[in-house]
Amino acid sequence: MSLALAHCRAQLGIDAPPVAVEVHLSNGLPGLAIVGLPEAAVKESKDRVRGAILNSRHEYPQRRITVNLAPADLPKEGGRFDLPIALGILAASGQLPGEPLAALECLGELALGGALRGVRGVLPAALAARDAGRALLLPADNADEAALVEGLTVLPARHLLEVCAHLRGDVRLAPHRLDGLPAADPALPDLADVLGQAHARRALEIAAAGAHNLLYCGPPGTGKSMLAARLPGILPPMSEAEAIETAAVASVSTQGFRLQDWRRRPFRAPHHTASGVALVGGGGNPRPGEISLAHHGVLFLDELPEFNPRVLEVLREPMESGHITIARAARSADYPARFQLIAAMNPCPCGYLGDAERSCSCSPEQVKRYRARVSGPLLDRIDLQLEVPRLPRTALRGETPEEPSAVVRVRVLAARERQLARAGKANARLEPRELTRDCRLGDAEQRLLEAAMERLGLSPRAYHRILKVARTIADLAASEGITTAHLSEAIGYRRLDRGR
Repeated sequence: MSLALAHCRAQLGIDAPPVAVEVHLSNGLPGLAIVGLPEAAVKESKDRVRGAILNSRHEYPQRRITVNLAPADLPKEGGRFDLPIALGILAASGQLPGEPLAALECLGELALGGALRGVRGVLPAALAARDAGRALLLPADNADEAALVEGLTVLPARHLLEVCAHLRGDVRLAPHRLDGLPAADPALPDLADVLGQAHARRALEIAAAGAHNLLYCGPPGTGKSMLAARLPGILPPMSEAEAIETAAVASVSTQGFRLQDWRRRPFRAPHHTASGVALVGGGGNPRPGEISLAHHGVLFLDELPEFNPRVLEVLREPMESGHITIARAARSADYPARFQLIAAMNPCPCGYLGDAERSCSCSPEQVKRYRARVSGPLLDRIDLQLEVPRLPRTALRGETPEEPSAVVRVRVLAARERQLARAGKANARLEPRELTRDCRLGDAEQRLLEAAMERLGLSPRAYHRILKVARTIADLAASEGITTAHLSEAIGYRRLDRGR
């Protein structure tokens, strides 16, 4: 036959839409034409494919070769189409049987010598191939990543010759299995390293238990960054679905997925010079940004007011919705962004406003301008806001051992299990209807909250967030209801947006 069909997958966000690679040989001047909205890297595949076929001791057809990547209106990018194009040419020219290609999906970039090179975005393609009921043939460098998908037959190869031998039935490729996965709980910074700061440690525990956003404000050197870096060590372990989603985002990013990061919650800490595109994603060919790379993990923004205010404002919508849609003229891509925001800031430009030992050199106008760089709407979305004061010198001796992360994590896990049993989600994700059901207040507690709202000038959103934090505090105390003590503590964590 002069017509062959191979199956592949494109990349669109974290989705992997199917692509049919149709190859037709016809009479005419020798040449290869690729149609179906290919981008530059795909157009260049004709030279890689020709070199790989010739150097693999196969015949390159001296005929008119037309490669159609269907559907035609779906943009195709990257070198992942090299292998299916080469197999299609060999099948269409009768050098390979075409029937085995029907049960396979294949992707991989070809070297001129015929070696297979790894590509990005393998995990979404592996999930889609399993759902389609096909095996996945791919470069050996990507085999471990694809093998994370249960129920998928992964066929790794290092050279085009190995693939051809498999399709002919001469030497079958062995399905790949992972030898072992890295530990789900790697060694992480321990809370025992943080001296004192009982109030800040308590807020970190509440944030971990209910997946709440948290902002620390205090002078330099008070432990704000140390506390934030220790949040992953007390967070609950990732579920299988969360791990797959997080790995899929990393897989399609420019950094790629690393097997040692499997089931480890991301901790992303971009510098304050990061652009809006770096933070939320984008580019001509949309790529995930820091908020998506922190999916099901922690996004730490140190020196919060030093970020460009316009960059910070792009966080508002994904903090509420849990995803980000990047729209461009040619295409749009949707990425998940269910991150937990931890931020730190100084109280003023010099950093020593309110410090007991050093006097502040900033004028009231400078302090006002500095704090105004973090807008009211953004502060409104941060559940826990508290000041981290300077430690007394005696606390630095470390004479009293601090509670380690392992002990705190036990309480966090117990509180999170109560939330999952009650609502199937963390308290920070509760919808208004669920708040009415799970966060009922007594008459005294209701009057206390309403009085606090009026006196502190808090917004209706802050009202709901106080309820969520109070519910988490109650869960940590194994309390069925929200008491006055729980509610008072939750109100006390709204320190920075009062009267704004």
